[in-house]
Amino acid sequence: MTTPQETASGAAAAPSSAVEQRLAELGLTLPEVAAPVAAYVPAVITGNHVYTSGQLPFIDGKLEATGKVSAGAEGTSDEPTVSPEDAKAYAAVCAVNALAAVKSVIGDLDRITRIVKVVGFVSSDPSFTGQPGVINGASELLGRVLGDAGQHARSAVGVSVLPLDSPVEVELIAEFS
Repeated sequence: MTTPQETASGAAAAPSSAVEQRLAELGLTLPEVAAPVAAYVPAVITGNHVYTSGQLPFIDGKLEATGKVSAGAEGTSDEPTVSPEDAKAYAAVCAVNALAAVKSVIGDLDRITRIVKVVGFVSSDPSFTGQPGVINGASELLGRVLGDAGQHARSAVGVSVLPLDSPVEVELIAEFS
């Protein structure tokens, strides 16, 4: 079985920006922007900010896991569960997908001057309270690839269900020049 980190990496073309080079150093490449699953666009620009739609952890166009995030000690459901560690890795995949959405509207990730805000949603077993740790996957990835510009305000929210039964979803606001 491959881990989310392993499946997020892919055959790489030469990175076209310093941000993409840092992703490549982590074994990651920007994917094609995920097609919307409803009536919206992946990202919009207003002023010098990009707002992304919520990004699911699609890898090669496929949602790699479904179900609620659970530490295993709570919950009695027969539904599939995802460990907090795997969910954290999937949150990082969501962040990479969000960067792809940003690139689709500004053309070059080196134009990002700051990630202003990250909002992460965790499909949680009712007694799971580790949402901040899960969304750290996105925050830590953004810090690694953007340095100081990746430091941001954030919310981590537990929800009962996400689209397509995804375990996590991440959206962000990026400032660019």
